[in-house]
Amino acid sequence: MKECFKAVHYNRRAGDLYPVKRFGYENAKKVIAYHKSFPEYSVTPLANEGRLASSLGLKNIFVKDESYRFGLNAFKVLGGSYAIGSYIAKRLHMDISELPYGKITSQEIREKLGDLTFVTATDGNHGRGVAWTANRLNQKSVVYMPKGSAKERLDNIRALGSDASITELNYDDAVRLANEGAEKYGWVMVQDTAWEGYEDIPAWIMEGYTTMAYEAVAQLKERSIDKPTHIFLQAGVGALSGGLTGFFADLYGDKEDHPIITIVEPNKADCIYRTAEANDGKLHFVTGDMDTIMAGLACGEPCTIGWNILHDHADNFVSMPDCVAAKGMRILGNPLAGDDKVISGESGAATLGFVAEVMQNESLDWLREQLKLDENSTVLCFSTEGDTDQANYRRIVWDGQNPSF
Repeated sequence: MKECFKAVHYNRRAGDLYPVKRFGYENAKKVIAYHKSFPEYSVTPLANEGRLASSLGLKNIFVKDESYRFGLNAFKVLGGSYAIGSYIAKRLHMDISELPYGKITSQEIREKLGDLTFVTATDGNHGRGVAWTANRLNQKSVVYMPKGSAKERLDNIRALGSDASITELNYDDAVRLANEGAEKYGWVMVQDTAWEGYEDIPAWIMEGYTTMAYEAVAQLKERSIDKPTHIFLQAGVGALSGGLTGFFADLYGDKEDHPIITIVEPNKADCIYRTAEANDGKLHFVTGDMDTIMAGLACGEPCTIGWNILHDHADNFVSMPDCVAAKGMRILGNPLAGDDKVISGESGAATLGFVAEVMQNESLDWLREQLKLDENSTVLCFSTEGDTDQANYRRIVWDGQNPSF
């Protein structure tokens, strides 16, 4: 089937909505305090793409550049590190606020914990974050990667001392393999895919991601911007998009002037879009290889918590072709004069590429109107990764590899 743009719009509901306080502004203060305790912490840049915004007929575009996060070239470590910290705190009957980096890495805590092994499935970025955290805490990690994963990403994880391997499975089956290992060997599963009976750690991961949003809000205020009119978030299982949607819903409320939140996914792995389209109270899966360039979004089974938040607090759900992410990579890597340069990988550039395509492609007038994008719009995107697969990045940006519609 020819790939295309598909979109579903939800009207914000009143009444009994899924609670988002745990992902909100006040809790994010505790999350960011934990992250700040790590020596590698620094605020990642908020790139200003003002010239691009003008050329597209928008007021402002800002892109949170997560390629600088903890020196790991991606945002994922925020979730893995906070989830591991929260797991340890719970195991020791402590609050995570009592376990900053200096305390959690102490010999005293190590003696109380003993040896732990953290296991996860990943296309690369999340596993690297889990492996990095385990390494910093002098613990072990096991990482399973789906078939087709980049060797560079595997090597980066192994360099942190992890027992990492590329399997012959797709992402969701790799998750099941990791869970089997956890049950068999007593390992600790650190996954952002939630299901019945496994929700504590995924929720902590989602809380960890709110550090990005907390920083972005402060950076916007430094530029005298009270709030964006539009927020675009990419979805794999929906943990990132769910966590950040929860943060913004808590901060700005669900009143008429709330930012319009749009979730984007690749056509070949659009489980959130399919679930939104069906709107029948069930999660809808994508199976098979999910052969998309957006490797970090190649997930077929939605996170239960993430979907519950998105259902009640997001506005639009979009399924789009791979070439849109490629476009975003090129635009961010080759900015207009005066705009900030962002090295953004396939999943990271998905949202900016989508905004540009919607504003430039006349055949998408219907979608631009649905999203209410115009000359008064201030857009916020999150570039969730840098060139974590450098060979693929160069094929797309240097050599012009262009996935077709």
